[in-house]
Amino acid sequence: MATVRYLVTDVGEAMDFFVNLLGFHEVERYGAAMAILATDDLRLWLAGPSASASRPMPDGRTPEPGGWNRLVIEVDDLDAVVARLRAEGTAFRNEPISGPGGRQVLIEDPSGNPVELFSPA
Repeated sequence: MATVRYLVTDVGEAMDFFVNLLGFHEVERYGAAMAILATDDLRLWLAGPSASASRPMPDGRTPEPGGWNRLVIEVDDLDAVVARLRAEGTAFRNEPISGPGGRQVLIEDPSGNPVELFSPA
């Protein structure tokens, strides 16, 4: 099973997004600090501001959400998923694009972390 850690600004808000909009389920919850979600063979660790993963590095840099590395979720019908998420008010970084392997679009979780929705060709 693969595991991805996402730094988030609010664990509860991030849980609602991934569970209610993207089909994950809760495995464990550690208050406001962290939650573990899962779908198929992927575990997603949501680490809030009080989690150990959010502590400053020795050089002073502070881990924060919102970069460009991302979780990729394969979907069968990209257009239908995009329409549903737009209706829910989900933030999009771009419009769906096509490439040699299929179609994709980038959405953001409530903390600004990118999530790629991908529909294979």
